[in-house]
Amino acid sequence: MAEGEKALLEVRDLRTHFDTDAGTARAVDGISFAIAPGECVALVGESGCGKSVSSMSVMRLLPSPPARVASGQILFEGRDLLGLSNAEMCAVRGKDIAMIFQEPQSALNPVFTIGDQVAEAYQIHHAGSRPREAWEKAVAALRSVGIPDPESRAKDYPHQLSGGMKQRVCIAMALICSPKLIIADEPTTALDVTIQAQILDLLRTLRKEHNLSLLLITHDLGVVAEMADRVCVMYAGKIVETAPTRELFAKPLHPYTQGLMRARPEPGSSRHGRKRLAVIPGLVPAATQFKDDCRFRTRCPLADEKCGSEPALQAYDGEHCAACWHTSAAGVQAWDARDAKGGPA
Repeated sequence: MAEGEKALLEVRDLRTHFDTDAGTARAVDGISFAIAPGECVALVGESGCGKSVSSMSVMRLLPSPPARVASGQILFEGRDLLGLSNAEMCAVRGKDIAMIFQEPQSALNPVFTIGDQVAEAYQIHHAGSRPREAWEKAVAALRSVGIPDPESRAKDYPHQLSGGMKQRVCIAMALICSPKLIIADEPTTALDVTIQAQILDLLRTLRKEHNLSLLLITHDLGVVAEMADRVCVMYAGKIVETAPTRELFAKPLHPYTQGLMRARPEPGSSRHGRKRLAVIPGLVPAATQFKDDCRFRTRCPLADEKCGSEPALQAYDGEHCAACWHTSAAGVQAWDARDAKGGPA
């Protein structure tokens, strides 16, 4: 976000914990980021790092108990969402901030037509609207997301649509009240490659037409490169690196980000005659067992005794920040050495 620019959404030191039989799971453990009007910010990381919990915390959709926001602020247009009553949050959710869920099949009710479901999203926030008006708005929303013959399709049930069409319906539901921010949680994971490209192109077009802000939750670096203005890399409940997208791909600073970049399949490579896909060895520590150290230390090729204390997120070049005691090109060289040996360097 440019210096002096006012944030639409600002998350400050958010900590979302779960009370479990094994102890307190610190799923999100002190993250901060901001999104400007019209900006797309991506939260990236492997499964279990806290991406989806972060987005569900913003929407206040986590069941409590076992989930609880231990501390922090979620400021939307300067108003702390965590301080709103349930009724006040319901007025924000869907109208000002909308969400596209990961699995469209689960997000749609199988016993109602898609037109009724999209129209309901409009009626909730326009109490004085007539059913006919809501239906016409639903048909228009379906048309805007590229569903052919929307008047007829609005009468269909979810099982009559393909996966790509169901995701378009979910996008229509998110758009119908003209929100300022859309949270897209892995919006293309359940789709094949061709449909993924169509959905991403649709989101890009809608964002431009409506000046939408977008929080994109994904583990796919290819999607990040296409869509995001800025990237926040998460690991074990923390943001370990953040930067404008071009800078992050040109010069990743954190060893974890470097490892993710190396683990990408090479474009144009075939199954034969190519080097083995690089991996990050080891596992993410359990959220109930986090310590006050660098949480990547057990998997990092640069780890030493200094990593026994937790590094803070520091600015290295403008908006490019990383949380590492050894941020440098040495990380890339260490990964090279580890790969050459076939194991830890």
